[in-house]
Amino acid sequence: MTRFKGCIDIHSGQVKQIVGGTLSDSTPSQLHTNFVSSHSASYYSDLYRENQVEGTHVIKLGPGCDEAAESALKAWTNGLQIGGGITTENAAKWIEMGASKVIVTSYLFPEGRFSQDRLENLVSVVGKDKLVIDLSCRRRGDEWIVAMNRWQTLTDMKVNKATLDHLSQYCSEFLVHAADVEGLCQGIDANLVRALGEWVTIPTVYAGGAKNVHDLAMVDKLSGGKVDLTYGSALDIFGGTGVKFEDCVDWNRTH
Repeated sequence: MTRFKGCIDIHSGQVKQIVGGTLSDSTPSQLHTNFVSSHSASYYSDLYRENQVEGTHVIKLGPGCDEAAESALKAWTNGLQIGGGITTENAAKWIEMGASKVIVTSYLFPEGRFSQDRLENLVSVVGKDKLVIDLSCRRRGDEWIVAMNRWQTLTDMKVNKATLDHLSQYCSEFLVHAADVEGLCQGIDANLVRALGEWVTIPTVYAGGAKNVHDLAMVDKLSGGKVDLTYGSALDIFGGTGVKFEDCVDWNRTH
């Protein structure tokens, strides 16, 4: 059964909701921000903890985010996953600071090319059970290509059954952002969700475009209940009008 999963996106130390693909170091003026919160990261951590929204992920979007991320972990020790700049050098530190799992993308793709050695090294540091692989992707024709560097750079990896079968040997979960629809609140990538439902064999969370509470039922149907869903810009706690946080919590309680 599809579950609602939480997210806390941090940019420059603040909780924000950003339109996918507009965050770039080379062209900062193109940044499109939907929401900047007056609340701290720890506030949202407490909110998710109090409502038992397990599997919530904290994503650090660039520099200046460590302090906010640490405060979130302190508010819910061993209850949050953390991603953004994760490497073999710092992964264990984040686990020690209270992250339940670390989420990795760009580190696995030096110069845009997948590195099996880096994956195996990371597993040796934190263990398969503590590792989430983020396969955020962009659609190119009938395929989805993993994107890194805040979704600006396409890698040499496709999101397909062969890829997921291979990577599932080294991690406990997948996080898949559909970068082309992320932050737009115009609907999920139904084809991707359906494909993930056919391909995945381990827990998987989809993010991107969810606009109302009915998307939970849609993802459940499309994926056969094998894919969970996170909301961002549409959620009322992030300034959205499309879906109420309490309705998502009720979904988890009643399903």
